[in-house]
Amino acid sequence: MNLNLTKPIVFFDLETTGVNIATDKVVEIAILKVFPNGNKESKTWLVNPEMEIPQGSIDVHGITNEKVASEPTFKELAPKINEMIADSDLAGFNSNRFDIPLLAEELMRAGIDFDMKNRKAIDVQVIFHKKEQRTLSAGYQFYCGKELEGAHGAEADTNATYEILLAQLDKYTDIENTVDALSEYSTHGERADFAGFILMNDKKQEVFSFGKYKGRTVEEVFTENPGYNNWMQNADFPLYTKKVLKEIKERMSAPKKQMSDKEKLEALQQKFNLR
Repeated sequence: MNLNLTKPIVFFDLETTGVNIATDKVVEIAILKVFPNGNKESKTWLVNPEMEIPQGSIDVHGITNEKVASEPTFKELAPKINEMIADSDLAGFNSNRFDIPLLAEELMRAGIDFDMKNRKAIDVQVIFHKKEQRTLSAGYQFYCGKELEGAHGAEADTNATYEILLAQLDKYTDIENTVDALSEYSTHGERADFAGFILMNDKKQEVFSFGKYKGRTVEEVFTENPGYNNWMQNADFPLYTKKVLKEIKERMSAPKKQMSDKEKLEALQQKFNLR
């Protein structure tokens, strides 16, 4: 089965110095770009993270400090990476919780204003966990009948993720083969930011997911405690989270749009059920 695409989709995987989105860095990135006509384009880069790679991370992916010492930094690679993904939806394995947030953080550190407003995201791990509750290697064996050679290498993991999604579409006929449907199915809940510090409630309002203001809307908190935004902007939160908060603050400060006579009439009709 082929993916039913209306625009390109990028499958990607990151190997990193750790799992802290705000402070850790990419040491390897693999991209597999799939076009609506079925053509594919792939690229893998080793990346100098400009920081020491902890031994615990080296034990997982095998990428040592010596191996990346002469490789380009993410900032140097960022224009190429951004160009490759600019017109595409995104997909990965555990990508909604980790790879997309960290990719966004790295691009923003490099001065590229990344966002997801015109993209969909498919997390193959979420589909897998909803259906089978396994790991990537087990999923590759389960869906594709193959052993995953080179697990925890970005290129092997990226290609395996793509193959698993195709096999999932073959296996689960109740999952619609469109990016919109796959994105919705592979999302646990709607987030305003990537890291999950700000969620969307059932009224489509941004709410905090942590701390003393957990469950309360961002606008309500900023009105009650104007200094809370400044605290978050200066604290160790991801850049994309800070960007979302800044946009909310700017939205709150913008002049209120005056309703036209037509809009006022429609509002009154709705209020008094005159329609």
